[in-house]
Amino acid sequence: MKFVHIADIHFDQSFTTLDSLAQAGEERRLDQRKAFRKVIEYVRDNKIPYLWIAGDLYENETVRESTIQNINTWFQEIPETKVFIAPGNHDPYIKNSYYETYPWYHNVVIVKPGVSYFEEPDFDLYTFGFGNFYDNSREIENLNIRNKDKINVLLMHANLDGSKKGEQEYNPILRKTLQEKGFDYVALGHIHKSNYAEAKEDGIVYPGSLLSLGFDELGAHGMIVGSLEKVDGKTKLSYEFVPVDEKEFQEIQLDVSGTNTIEELIEMLNDLPANPNYKKIILTGRRNFEIDISKLRKNCNQEKILKIKDETKLQVDFEKEINTFTLKGLFIKEAYQAMATGELTQEEIEKALEIGLEVLE
Repeated sequence: MKFVHIADIHFDQSFTTLDSLAQAGEERRLDQRKAFRKVIEYVRDNKIPYLWIAGDLYENETVRESTIQNINTWFQEIPETKVFIAPGNHDPYIKNSYYETYPWYHNVVIVKPGVSYFEEPDFDLYTFGFGNFYDNSREIENLNIRNKDKINVLLMHANLDGSKKGEQEYNPILRKTLQEKGFDYVALGHIHKSNYAEAKEDGIVYPGSLLSLGFDELGAHGMIVGSLEKVDGKTKLSYEFVPVDEKEFQEIQLDVSGTNTIEELIEMLNDLPANPNYKKIILTGRRNFEIDISKLRKNCNQEKILKIKDETKLQVDFEKEINTFTLKGLFIKEAYQAMATGELTQEEIEKALEIGLEVLE
């Protein structure tokens, strides 16, 4: 039995970082559609019988009816595929939501709030759907598999092993608890970073968001393509991660230590390899000049550089300066004496020197 597992598409969400830049937000929304269509085309071309969507298909607060119509039309392109959607915290099954009111195509099953059970020819599917924007009911903890002779799958939006207070509001569950339940595959959504590599041991899988939504979601994004079958009474699971997002959010560290002017730094930025990826540049090293971020952005011709962060430190010859009778030299001497007496840590001294020397420049 073959399947495709995706989650966290977030149709019609606002791209905070991108919407401030001309056309970038709209471009990314078009990328969402393109990535989703790739999934549909893969399912159709490879005759995949099941598509599992583990929540946050769309943004309940901002989704347009035209977007819902588009999604439903795409589902019509795979009429032989059964689509199961387990609502998450951004697209809960609430009163008057599109999950309740829209006439979805016949191959689409919208999971109702709470725990549900579906007996399919090849496997038994257990699901959990959000009925609100928060859920800490922990209903899954009381779920037991009915027939362990069959392949058993769990589909839900959930926070796995969340320890922080806020994480307890999104269907919290422990990995250990799920392992004890004995599911052959757990199709999860909610966490935007995929864990497909480390999940090989137990089949408890986050595919990650279908496409990257910001700089907190670096790297490749896509779908899980897998198969489940019974071999000599034992379930055999195999799956792979298939990228569908043609762009990535990247962080690039750029050492400015060898540059002496801001013009040199601008040239370094403009000489970076051009590609479609969105970039955040982190400037590092010891600088020999003042860095003006607004000037860098104004003169940089790389439109995919969305952020520039200055983490450089001032280049100072401490041994030379400490022996002078300047304000700078006296300040450095006082700072070193404070560190020698244990009044401040080395990290605190370095921070104080950085701030103080910038003021004295």
